[in-house]
Amino acid sequence: MSRPMKPIVCPPKYVVHNRYTPRVVPYIHPVVHVNRNHIVNIPRHIVRPVVRNEVVDPGYPTQCRNC
Repeated sequence: MSRPMKPIVCPPKYVVHNRYTPRVVPYIHPVVHVNRNHIVNIPRHIVRPVVRNEVVDPGYPTQCRNC
């Protein structure tokens, strides 16, 4: 009879079974509403009348123009 053979042991192979369990993680996104009031400059032209009296003096005549 022959001697029993010594078994050969191979390195193990891994079979991984992944399972996923959902977990809710809250993300807070703040929203800021800004109400802006813009001031726009609009020119308003105001006319102020000024009355000025002027005297135009032609000077003292030294001779007759119509002569």
